[in-house]
Amino acid sequence: MRRLRVAALLLACAAGAGAQAGEPAPPRVDARRLDYGLQPRQIAPGTWVLEGAVEDFSRANGCNIINTAFIATGEGVVVINTGPSRLYGEQQRRAIARVTDEPVRQVLNLNLHPDYFLGNQAWDDVPTQALAGSIAGMRAEGAAYEDNLYRLCGDWMRATRASPARQALQPQTLRLGRHRLELRRLHGHTPDDLVLLDHHTGVLFAGGLVFARRVPTTPHADMAAWLASLDTLAQWQAQGLFQTVVPSHGPVHAGLLGIEQTRDWLLWLRQLMQDGAERGMDLGELMQQPVPARFAHWGAQPAELRRSLAQWYPGHEQRALGRPK
Repeated sequence: MRRLRVAALLLACAAGAGAQAGEPAPPRVDARRLDYGLQPRQIAPGTWVLEGAVEDFSRANGCNIINTAFIATGEGVVVINTGPSRLYGEQQRRAIARVTDEPVRQVLNLNLHPDYFLGNQAWDDVPTQALAGSIAGMRAEGAAYEDNLYRLCGDWMRATRASPARQALQPQTLRLGRHRLELRRLHGHTPDDLVLLDHHTGVLFAGGLVFARRVPTTPHADMAAWLASLDTLAQWQAQGLFQTVVPSHGPVHAGLLGIEQTRDWLLWLRQLMQDGAERGMDLGELMQQPVPARFAHWGAQPAELRRSLAQWYPGHEQRALGRPK
């Protein structure tokens, strides 16, 4: 195994002592210098997370709202997600090099959303991989992602061009050093949700299927399939397959916290829309309905709620109007 740089390891271990509490370490963003302030935090042996803001996209956070991660396996580094811009990918590379001198073996993009893969430009010398459906989505929507994030984040997006993952993955198990990395396909948050289960450390990289203390995003979601995938993840946890969850958005945490929060939100949202449609409420009225206190302080509230209602509520209205009285 290549040696970890000692000073970086000690710092990471010190930072990692707080991992069990599940509290994020907000990046120290410097907008003037376009510095994301990425700070690797060790959460398990050979495993680091680069935590994003638990917020919506903005210039203030550089559009960095995602948790990316990397695993130094002893036989090379596996990188998980590459962030929202070319600049992020470049700074991610430097942050990883501060921690380990193992070569990066492969880069995984867990789904088709822009902050999962727009940093791929910085990794053009390394295999970038995703499920086939995610790659198709990246190719179809990449230009629109660029335009949207340029509008939202300005200079942070300089020279960023969508670079979809170049290799399609099949679900499989990788054995690297002491790490047995199981890649599984679920769906619901998007049509192809890649999750990574590290049997050596008990860490689950859940991608966008799990949100913690943040309102879930739904532009490509299928609610019924998402709820079924959450049930599957809960079964894995009951089987002892993982202890720690790295969601793409929200703090690293233990056990079922994020799975339960995500399910709670989706069920509440579905009931809100069903009840509103039955009562004949229009979209504007529904958006004025109070949010339960347990959700009120979550990140990206109320922006993500409004987006989800605009996306899904018209369908509920049509179904209510089509029912015989």
